[in-house]
Amino acid sequence: MDNNVSTADEDDSFINDSESNAGLDPADAGFKKSKMKKDKGSKKGGEKSVSVIDVYVKKAVILLSLFKMIPFVLLGDKMKAKKAKYVNLQLQLKQARMPISYEMYLSNAIFYSIVGGIVGAILGLFTTYIVILVVGLPDQITKLTFGPSTAWILDYKETIVSLFIIIFLTVLFAGVIYGLFMLLPGFQASERKGKIDSQLPYAVTFMYALTKGGMNIIDVFRLLARSEDTYGEISKEVDTFMRDMDYFGHDLRTALSNVSEMTPSKRFQDLMYNLLTVIDSGGDISKYFQDKANQYLQQTIIDQKGFLETLGLLAESYVTAFVAGPLFIIIMGVMMAVMGSGTSMMVYAIIYAVLPIGSVMFVVMISIITPGELGEPPLLKTKAVLDHGIPDVPGHLAPVYDVEGELIDETEEKVRERTNFEDFIKSKKSLALKETLKRPLKPMLNNPMISLAVTAPIALLYVIVPVAMNIQYLQDIGVMVNFIDDRIVGALYITLIPLTIFHERRSRKLKKLEKNIPDFLKKLASTNETGMTLRDSIRLMAKSDTEALSKEIKKIWKDIVWGLEINDALVRFANRLRTQVVARSLTLITKANESSGDIGEVLSVAARDASYEQEMKGERSMTMMIYIVIIYMSFLVFVCVIFVISTTFLAEMAAAGEKMAASGAQGGFLGSFDLEAYTQLFKHAAIIQGVSSGLMAGAMGEGSVMAGLKHSIIMMTIGYVIFTMFV
Repeated sequence: MDNNVSTADEDDSFINDSESNAGLDPADAGFKKSKMKKDKGSKKGGEKSVSVIDVYVKKAVILLSLFKMIPFVLLGDKMKAKKAKYVNLQLQLKQARMPISYEMYLSNAIFYSIVGGIVGAILGLFTTYIVILVVGLPDQITKLTFGPSTAWILDYKETIVSLFIIIFLTVLFAGVIYGLFMLLPGFQASERKGKIDSQLPYAVTFMYALTKGGMNIIDVFRLLARSEDTYGEISKEVDTFMRDMDYFGHDLRTALSNVSEMTPSKRFQDLMYNLLTVIDSGGDISKYFQDKANQYLQQTIIDQKGFLETLGLLAESYVTAFVAGPLFIIIMGVMMAVMGSGTSMMVYAIIYAVLPIGSVMFVVMISIITPGELGEPPLLKTKAVLDHGIPDVPGHLAPVYDVEGELIDETEEKVRERTNFEDFIKSKKSLALKETLKRPLKPMLNNPMISLAVTAPIALLYVIVPVAMNIQYLQDIGVMVNFIDDRIVGALYITLIPLTIFHERRSRKLKKLEKNIPDFLKKLASTNETGMTLRDSIRLMAKSDTEALSKEIKKIWKDIVWGLEINDALVRFANRLRTQVVARSLTLITKANESSGDIGEVLSVAARDASYEQEMKGERSMTMMIYIVIIYMSFLVFVCVIFVISTTFLAEMAAAGEKMAASGAQGGFLGSFDLEAYTQLFKHAAIIQGVSSGLMAGAMGEGSVMAGLKHSIIMMTIGYVIFTMFV
């Protein structure tokens, strides 16, 4: 098929080159050949800079390799002699797919632990000098008393303290480095295990659908190994035993046995071992994969129920530890400070450190334990490599000058072609500018994070400019805080509101499209069962305007009409949506379509896969809704309590202090009471708690911190309005 393809609706049907493999316009076709010549013949700056970067990268790789080899040269032979002692480490390195031998890895661990110990010893000497000679030993040590038999220790107390500091830091640095080296392979292997287990039901579904269509098991494995963009670590595991067969001459049984011994996933190991039994007994491989797909899907549902119970426990723990707990401590700390029996330092620590740091820890914990959250899938590859970018003038058409600056090798044909090419470039730039002016928010709708490039500088100027203009009046810290307080809140709104709007708009659009994917696949399957080809099924569905996917289906049909293969048109559809369920479904369909025209069963399997995915997402949303409500209620209780304290107890204390001062009596602790400072502190507490609780609600309810921004804005607004308008 000719690569120079376009559609009638280029902007909608084709995505730009930065997001997908896009195609040349028909107008580009005449210049493609000359552009290739230019790429080959041009030796200008861009090409030169790339080669320089490559040189530095190669040098860095060589230096890194040398750093790895030095410990091996020094310690490698000794590590080889201890092979039996580190069997578990060897297995973990293989399971983590770390491309390094155990003896080299262990040599590096010991060598850099020694280096770390030396660094710790030097730091210990420096610390000893500071502690003993500059600062001096604490009184608790210098005034120690011992019995007659141990009194000699006092004569060497400086030496003993010095040795303790040096030895402690030496052991600490060396032990931490060695421990990290030893834990890293196991940690990476555990990460791979989680990814394999989460993708296994869908990979087995992939194998079932293709074997059901009559494909040979080895060809199925080969296709799965090439689908790393969709199936990730499972494709790497399959690629391992395919490489054993292709390059080392092992048969399928031996290759499967080898990968079963090295995989970190017990489920994948079970799948391969039982597959060997089916192969040896001559059983139905397709039926085996069908049973396993159902088994793993049911196991995934059970795992999700356990995960949701864990999320519920985390939600309750969060409310107790970082809403109710801090509220109690803040109240007690304020009471003690007001009564003169304590300081406000504990309250400051709770509000400005414990609340945000604790919330971040909970969000990170949720992201770690969340199964199957693989994020946005990578772009799938198409056979037709399309490019809608603005081309350069080919090298063979560029003007050439002699040593005297005179043009040479100029012909009328060359000038005409160069002029045509320059006019074409101007037209492309003009169209790109018009499109940008027509839809300036399009980049932000596609990638909400881009909005920060605009809003973050504006928010920064919103705070900095007024401060710079009034700096002479802001010498006092209290005045400075009062001045920038509201402006910081405004800067947060400037930054977060556009980001939230763009994210929610994109997220809701994708969710709406995802919900229609199972029905789309079921319709394709039902029309295919009537004898219609996949092309005819898409053409028929493109005529309908009854569902959210209608526009996207029309784009698929436009791509096909304008000359793209069906598989490329479907892959481009998956690249526009960029969701895991769509990427998996379309990968399965396109691979089956490449190998066999009979894809009715494959479409049904893909529809079932997508339905399971939507059901599990729906179950999570419904289950977590109650905990999001609990977080909102606990936040409102938090704000209401500190609001009541500010407007009743603290106000009364301030009034009492003013009366005592007016009567001429000594106010005691009431005389130094600052109501405005405590009110401002409580306002900060409400805002920080609102932002933190909102992010927590998003991480729990939708598995995304970005989804929590809307909750943060709502809660922050509630706290800010209450303490600005009613206090």
